[in-house]
Amino acid sequence: MGVYRGASSVRHRILALAVALAATSACSGHPEQPDNARICAAYASAQSGVEVIGTGLVVAVLGTSNGPSGEHEGFVLKLTGDCDLAVRVETNVDITGPVPLHAGETVVVKGQFEDDTSGGVIHWTHHDPSGRHITGYVEAAGKYYQ
Repeated sequence: MGVYRGASSVRHRILALAVALAATSACSGHPEQPDNARICAAYASAQSGVEVIGTGLVVAVLGTSNGPSGEHEGFVLKLTGDCDLAVRVETNVDITGPVPLHAGETVVVKGQFEDDTSGGVIHWTHHDPSGRHITGYVEAAGKYYQ
């Protein structure tokens, strides 16, 4: 009987490990789906502070600039889909490190949309070291910068 319990225990441990690995792999990615319509709606109604996830083509890389919260890189993202909107995206490279982008590349961004006259800006595209803000990211070439 001791052998049977041992085999059963091993099977339970293997099953528990398989369940844990499946849960971990499901949680390790970014399961949220882009919603460009949400960005367009925020822009159309002049809303700011809206958490968004968008996708599109990089049409221009703006380079870096220094600000009060560190060095930032910017690029212009032309949203794909029904909405004809180009938004500026800013990421804090002091947090994410450099994000190697080029014009024509498809990216996904998660961050906070702020309305402005140029089409809007998405920022907070990285984690918040203070833990007060939802983690954003830039996904480019299969790699997440956050």
